[in-house]
Amino acid sequence: MPEYILLMHGDTPRTPDATLWDAYFAALHAQGAFVGGSSIGDGVTLRKGATAAPLTAQLAGFIRIRAADLPAAQALVSGNPVYECGGTVEVRELPLD
Repeated sequence: MPEYILLMHGDTPRTPDATLWDAYFAALHAQGAFVGGSSIGDGVTLRKGATAAPLTAQLAGFIRIRAADLPAAQALVSGNPVYECGGTVEVRELPLD
């Protein structure tokens, strides 16, 4: 089954509380969709021989999921606390290359 990554942006008008995250992760686990995830901390950008672009500041975390196709992956955003609190969630396919 294809895998996707949900990239959570740090643009929520209000901060989701922990109970929303617990319920969302439980739902993903119950559907067999959860693969992994984490918040995203500070880091550095690197580019050999040139100045690198700055860090992408809007990314706050990611969740890796399994879904039959892109529409099914999009449906799994429902209940995501960032999305439900008015923030942005990017859904990207992780090709097997």
